[in-house]
Order: sequence, then C-alpha cells, then structure tokens
Amino acid sequence: MNKEFFIALDLLEKEKGIPKEYMLEKIEAALLSALKKEYGNSTMMRISIDPVKEDMRVYLQKEVVEEVTNPQCEISLEEAKAISRRNTLGKIVETEVKPKNFRRLSAAAAKSVIIQGIREGERKVMQDAYESKREEIITATVSKVDPINGNVVLETGTSHAVLLKSEQIPEEEFFVGDKIKVFVQEVNREARGPLVTLSRVHPGLVRRMFELEVPEIQDGIVIVKGVAREAGSRTKIAVMSREEDVDAVGACIGTHGMRIGGIVEELKGEKIDIVKYSETPEEYVAAALAPAEVKSVTFTDDRACKVIVDSDQLSLAIGKEGQNARLAARLTGFKIDIKSE
Repeated sequence: MNKEFFIALDLLEKEKGIPKEYMLEKIEAALLSALKKEYGNSTMMRISIDPVKEDMRVYLQKEVVEEVTNPQCEISLEEAKAISRRNTLGKIVETEVKPKNFRRLSAAAAKSVIIQGIREGERKVMQDAYESKREEIITATVSKVDPINGNVVLETGTSHAVLLKSEQIPEEEFFVGDKIKVFVQEVNREARGPLVTLSRVHPGLVRRMFELEVPEIQDGIVIVKGVAREAGSRTKIAVMSREEDVDAVGACIGTHGMRIGGIVEELKGEKIDIVKYSETPEEYVAAALAPAEVKSVTFTDDRACKVIVDSDQLSLAIGKEGQNARLAARLTGFKIDIKSE
C-alpha cells in the first residue's frame, strides 16, 4: 500500500463523498478473500491497514493446540513455545507473512474492490441525499427524452434519474433544458432497481406546492387536510384555518389568484378546487362537491351519504364521466350517492 494509494482514497472521500473507512473495509475484505484462495479457505489471517503510517501488513494466525489436526490453522504447543515462551494452549499465534505474489494479489483485489466500492459508495451517497428529500419537491433539468418509451432523464443536481412515462402528467411534453418540479416518491435501498422514483402525478406534488407557495401553510396557520387528484385534469385540496380571522381558501388562492395561478401553470393547466374542510361531515361533503350547490346531505351509515341537488346542478355535481363526485368521495373518504329532487 503506497502513498499514492492513500492519496487516491482521500480524493474519493473529498470529491465523491465516499468515506475512506468504508473503502478500507471493502479492500481489507477483498484482500482477505484473495489470500485465503492462495493459502486455503480454512487458513486464519488478519490484515492490518494503517492509513496514518500508510502501511499494510498480513498476519497468519494459528491456534495453539496439544495435537495438530489441521496445519493451516493450528500449531503445536512446542512450536508455539519456540516462537515465544508466553504462548499457551488456546492462544492465537500470529506471524507476519510476505508471499511472493502478495503485491500482485493486493493490486488485483484492490483494483476490483475500488471499482465496486466506488459504485456502491456513490449509490449510498446518492441514496442518503435523496432520502433527505423523500416526499419533497426537487427542481430538475431535462437532459434526455426517450422518443420510444417517453421516459425522461433528469439531472437532479445529485445524479441523473428517470421520470417514467407513467409518472408524467398526461399529454405533457418535455424538451432538453426544461426545468421542472418533481416529487420524490420513493428511495430504493436495494442494489437492484431504480435509485429513486420521481413523480409528477402523485398528490403529494400538489400538497408540497401549496406548502411552498402559501406562507400561512408554512407557518402552520392553514393546514392541508387532504388531497385527491387525477393528474392533468383536476385536483381537490381540503384546507382549514387554525385562526378565525384567516380565510384558508382565500390564503391558498392569493391576491388576484396569484398563488394558485403559479401552481396551475406548473401543472400545465390542471384545474384545482380548494375545499374548506369541516369537522361536520355533512358540511365537508357539500363543500367537496363544489362547484355544484348542494341542498342537503344525509348519512345512511358511517361511511356513506345521500346528497340532494337541484336538477340543474346534477350534472355539475357528478362531473364529466363522474370525476367531480369521484374526487369528492376520495377526498372526504365517504361513499357519495347524488340525486336530484
């Protein structure tokens, strides 16, 4: 182990964030495996790596026994006493070994494990970076668009990651150089599979956008109680205020609709209904069915209710292909049956 080798480990730690101790552990394990192949699998060995002195030594270990049955890992008491009078039965005797092909073995093993260690180390560093952003929004730059499957490769600042076609807003188009906001949905801790799952269709994207855009939500005055979303078409978000003089819905809309307008623009024109949350289920269901006007809400059991609207409000309450009623049911958690008088 020469000086240049330890300098290289220092550079790895500085430039890629891979701890030197992590790499040394990997190298030690690789060298031990390589040397056991040379000396036999039952051989006991210890490798000592001193990064301060920039030195590495290999020791052959043998247990002191009365009768030797395996010379690879045992030594007689007589031979052990010849090495040192302090050796007794059961003690481990170490002798330094310097095999002729040690330099070749160490170089090959170190090279192999460094390559693997760099990959694993980089992945771990990226995993930790993404983990701190899990269920948050990050801004990424489009670096490649696959014309066949529609997947988009993004430069996230930490690494490159793929935004799958299934996680894109329907009919959304991307071009190289575009800056877009994505929701960090999952971080994969397994060696296989994608490192991170990014999404633009997850309801969490809308929730986080409002949290970033509305100071009252950041301050905890306005609380987001729920989000129901059909990406690219419509979202319903329920909010409540913890202070009587603060209008939760108005705070989310902003002056002249500036706050909600920025979010709608980022979501490529997706409609957003801001619903005033209520602890009273009847009021909550009525609000969730906006923009339709509800005449009455009657609960038939704990999780289901019957809603009455004027005949001219029926199609509005149900929505195109049942979307308004479907999102309201998803937002409130109640089964909603809508009827006209």
